[in-house]
This record gives sequence, structure tokens and C-alpha cells, in this order.
Amino acid sequence: MVQRKVPSAVLHPSCSTQLLGLTPKLQAIARALAEEAVLPVHATCCGFAGDRGFLHPELTASATAAEAAEVNGRTFDGYLGSNRMCEVGLQLATGAPYRSFIHLLEELTRPEAAASS
Repeated sequence: MVQRKVPSAVLHPSCSTQLLGLTPKLQAIARALAEEAVLPVHATCCGFAGDRGFLHPELTASATAAEAAEVNGRTFDGYLGSNRMCEVGLQLATGAPYRSFIHLLEELTRPEAAASS
């Protein structure tokens, strides 16, 4: 059970999450973790494509330009993804610490005493 929520989180669903129709479920998880869960209008393919983003960073820069501008318009308490390579791509694009929603879920389901130690 979620013990507490962060004030805000932004979510980037991976291409596979979107293609499988799982974005609403991921949004529901984000809403359970944050008072305000934001799915950017421009959250589409990040262009990282496995290792391609390392070899061709211009692909990711181009693919994420609109989403990065939207995300960088404010500060969030959580930057959540559903695929590690997408998280790397979004972190490079925004400078924000993207990580799997699983990490925040684990932190927020920890008993309060354990979380503060």
C-alpha cells in the first residue's frame, strides 16, 4: 500500500507501453504515487531505440524536443518512465533524473520509519 505521495510527477510511457495500450494503467499507477501526475501532450517515441540514442544522439534530441520543452517548463518531484533506455533518452533531453516508476513505488510503499533512515 502506498504510504504517502509525492506532490508531482511527470510520466513518459515507452513505445511498447503505448502500443500495448497500457498507458492508462501506467497513468493510474502514477496517480497513485503523486498528487499530480502529468502525461505530457508530446510524450511520444523518444527515438532512443535501444542503443541508437548513444550512437546517434541527434535522433533522440529531435524526437524529444517538444516533450523536453514541455517538461522543462516546470519542476516535478518525480520523473517517471517505463523503460530504462527511454529514461536515459529523456534524462539526456531534459537534464531531469528520469527513473522507472517501480523505484518510486518501492519508496512510497516502504513504512515511514524505514523511508527516513
